[in-house]
Amino acid sequence: MPRSKLDGMAYEIPVTQARAELADLINRVVYGGERVVVTRHGKPLVALVSAADLERLEEAAAAQEPIAGSVSQVHEVPSAPRERQRFGIAAEYRGTGPS
Repeated sequence: MPRSKLDGMAYEIPVTQARAELADLINRVVYGGERVVVTRHGKPLVALVSAADLERLEEAAAAQEPIAGSVSQVHEVPSAPRERQRFGIAAEYRGTGPS
């Protein structure tokens, strides 16, 4: 399972391989404390981080000036339902703030 280390505990993995290994990647993130960067055509696409890491990122963002597109400001885009259907994604982010 070839992965290249990015910085610290982050690993890079192509999206096609990540789909096939999602359960393993989730376990590595949750139980191994790793961070995984999923790439498409060699470019970072998304990152898998633990819920604790996400909470720390949101707290850090809240402590600074508001940044457009921060983790706490996730919005549904028109193509998202089509992408969920295309990739078989069953979960979606539901923010805790007002919609």
